[in-house]
Amino acid sequence: MEPIVVAKNLSKSYTKGLRALDNVSLTVNQGKVLVVMGPSGSGKSTLIRTFNGLETFDRGELNILGIKIDSTHDERKIQKIRRRVGMVFQQFNLFPHLSILENITLAPVHVQKRRQAEAEEYGMYLLNQMGIDSHAKKYPSQLSGGEQQRVAIARALALKPELLLFDEPTSALDPERINEVLDAMRKLARQGMTMVVVTHEIGFAKDVSDQVLFMDSGKVIETSPPNIFFSNARHERSRKFLNQLDKQ
Repeated sequence: MEPIVVAKNLSKSYTKGLRALDNVSLTVNQGKVLVVMGPSGSGKSTLIRTFNGLETFDRGELNILGIKIDSTHDERKIQKIRRRVGMVFQQFNLFPHLSILENITLAPVHVQKRRQAEAEEYGMYLLNQMGIDSHAKKYPSQLSGGEQQRVAIARALALKPELLLFDEPTSALDPERINEVLDAMRKLARQGMTMVVVTHEIGFAKDVSDQVLFMDSGKVIETSPPNIFFSNARHERSRKFLNQLDKQ
């Protein structure tokens, strides 16, 4: 399996000595799904945001799709990575003044210089895959939160990424809308999309992940296959976290 992400000894500190990342190492192979879990403030979001250059790091080395970056944060390399890596955030970040289809075709046309007709055809294909092609001419305010997040996923896919990052994609949704987004992500996993997903959704992690990485205080506490992590986690801190999730 070809590694898509290789992180070696990543460290990042904020003021007052707070370590967001503390010597983090991991590998994500092509076609695999890594789920990142951990309590609030454990460094999960900071970690995956380094994978497309939204966060810098102080020490260590990162190899994304064969492009090596270090603490110098070479902007040319970051731009190369961003052309090949998609990201879906907690908030949908759709342009409210653009239609759903216009939101999806904006980057392919202006960044990748694709023809408008080609971008629209592929955009409609993606909306169909997400089950929301009937909303193509609507505006974000006319859609539910779950529908907007599926548009955000389609927008990320419109650039035909080789790696897709999800930063707690269901945390801003009403409970009844969560499954429609998770089902869309499950479909991507079945199609072989390489994904790194920060989430607290245990059912999704059990179904889809190849590995679960558990973080606390900027450190990787445990990396295990889902069948081990959720039934017999190796580390006491992991077990305590899962017990707290079960009580929610």
